[in-house]
Amino acid sequence: MPQIPQALAFMAAIEPVFTQPAFATCLRLVAGWVLCPARRTLTGIYPFADPQRQRDVQVYHYFFRAASWAQGHLFRQWARYQVGRLCANQKTILLALDDTVHRKTGPRVNGARTCRDAVRSTSTKSIFCWALQYLPLCLVYPPPWGGEPLALPLTVRLNRKKPGGATLLDHAVAMLREVAEWLPDHDFRLVADGAFAALAGRLPPRVTLVSRLRADAALFELPPPRKPGTRGRPRLKGDRLPVPKKWAAAIPDDGWNLVTTWERGSPRERLVYAQRVIWVRVSKRPVLLVLSRDPEGREADDFFFSTDEADDPAAVVGQYADRWSVEDTFRNVKQYLGAEQPQSWKGIGPERVGAFSYFLYGVVWLARIGREGQPTAALPREWYDHKSCVSFLDALADLRQCLWNERINATSATKAEQVKIQELLIQALSWAA
Repeated sequence: MPQIPQALAFMAAIEPVFTQPAFATCLRLVAGWVLCPARRTLTGIYPFADPQRQRDVQVYHYFFRAASWAQGHLFRQWARYQVGRLCANQKTILLALDDTVHRKTGPRVNGARTCRDAVRSTSTKSIFCWALQYLPLCLVYPPPWGGEPLALPLTVRLNRKKPGGATLLDHAVAMLREVAEWLPDHDFRLVADGAFAALAGRLPPRVTLVSRLRADAALFELPPPRKPGTRGRPRLKGDRLPVPKKWAAAIPDDGWNLVTTWERGSPRERLVYAQRVIWVRVSKRPVLLVLSRDPEGREADDFFFSTDEADDPAAVVGQYADRWSVEDTFRNVKQYLGAEQPQSWKGIGPERVGAFSYFLYGVVWLARIGREGQPTAALPREWYDHKSCVSFLDALADLRQCLWNERINATSATKAEQVKIQELLIQALSWAA
């Protein structure tokens, strides 16, 4: 059995997914990816994953391109471990879903296609790029230090553009079914933006959807009670209602309810109005319409819905705001973990590399949560001494500090070995500059 670094002791949860050699490679890749200060190409990660050059660099390319481990099995073990450790006492778990693109170069990257770049696009102009489109399903977890929730990936899929192939909604439904099967003792609340509102009519059992409603959505009242002796099929909807934007403008001031919502870890007052309606474009079953207004009038009205008709309007507004944590996940994975940098082109390599970066994101946060209450890494904070929450960069520095200390202490028995370690550290610092 390969030796697991103490800072990554929880990695034993995924050991059954791999053969023993592949698990050893996985451990080295995790440590090397975290410690690497340069571009996260596999050749850039290699000196930090295997500083003593025990295995050839091609082994690490082979790990993603053709090694016999299943991505679905990895995320199944990882999802069960995360939920068991963080949400064991919760019956209902909050999930977040969104898609993102990893920009690539080269026409032969397997799975890459032309995608809209939401980061660089505007409301009037769409920017397209050659990229891999990933769809992570994340656990929304309030960290013990407070502040904005974390979005920890439970499973990830690559959306490939094939005629007649699976769409984003198809992948979303499949992932929800997988997670529900992996975690049979839990119910789920999914928050997703308006692009996934159509999931309301395709949800698996034990899943509730909270999403954004179109400002011009065609809404109807609930069907009236059926009179005895009426012939024909029952009515599916009642009379037409105003579109949400006009409806909100017509509600008198005394028709709104003032509530306190928790949005991204902070309390906030909102005016809300809720009513059960039929939105035939997404579901034939009633949904709870929630209109949200800023009491100070600084923000435009928002329109949300929940497939749970008895939902709390304040919870709907607050949980949709927590969806933003998945956007932070995308930024951190690309900016601090370099998820777009590994150069893998063939077979399932490109898909595995991107999915592995989301798995690694959860590893970094789990390592930090496990060290809660211990001193943090020595980051320069003289100008930020009032900071109380932990950022991903803090968590990454903490894990690096633990791995460097453990690696140095375990391999510094002789003076000759100390010289080798110093050379590696100096090289790392020069790359970081």
